[in-house]
Amino acid sequence: MPPWPTMSVVRVRRAPPPLLPITVTARVELSPRMLRLSIEGEVVRGLVVPDPAASVRLLVPTSGTTDLVIPTWNGNEFLLPDGSRPALRTFTPLHIDGAHMELEIVRHPGGAVSTWAETATQGAEAALSGPGSGYEIDPDATRFVLLGDETALPAIRNLLEVLPEHTEIEVHIEVLDSEAELELPSHRRSTIAWHVADRQSDQSPLVGVVSDWSSVDRETRIWAGGEASTMQAIRNHLHQTLGVDRDQTSIRGYWKPPR
Repeated sequence: MPPWPTMSVVRVRRAPPPLLPITVTARVELSPRMLRLSIEGEVVRGLVVPDPAASVRLLVPTSGTTDLVIPTWNGNEFLLPDGSRPALRTFTPLHIDGAHMELEIVRHPGGAVSTWAETATQGAEAALSGPGSGYEIDPDATRFVLLGDETALPAIRNLLEVLPEHTEIEVHIEVLDSEAELELPSHRRSTIAWHVADRQSDQSPLVGVVSDWSSVDRETRIWAGGEASTMQAIRNHLHQTLGVDRDQTSIRGYWKPPR
């Protein structure tokens, strides 16, 4: 009897919200490491963002061109007509007001969206999709710890604006140099520590912060966002070494080198 034929299984991901047009209305240099773009579009007016630290996708023209081409969802990812990946990155939405939104973008050489943002002038066209899920705040928590690198600054800003006033908040932020430090929303029970990364070391100072902990109490909630391998190291120490329950943490890998 002949063997049964093998069948391959193709997993199809649910299509994200469509990419719709937006226009740049202003550009501000917050620091040598961060830009803020103001954008407008009807897609912004329709966004419902119930939780802080949510996300949107921003599509910009492919490097070397000024034409914005909307990619097609193939069941797994967005692709341009020639089969290449578009200049599409994820950001935290800030200050939504009607059809107006602000986005903060880390300035780094070679970054697809960062390079575009450096020269984006009023009227520049892009596209937006979203929102992605945010962070659901546990009303029973008595303490929050927020950890992130420069890419997480907008999300940390979101969280500091809405976390309950009665909770204690401990914030640790990794930057490449002190010029990247920005003023953050005030919270009467927050402490903020800036950690300048050692460019000669492979270990993030955020991993060092968490590695010094011997325990985490049950009423503490931890939010972390940043470079993927750093986030994995933090996740491993919390869950495997300290035995912290997964429902106490929200840890997100935002990017990987060289992207």
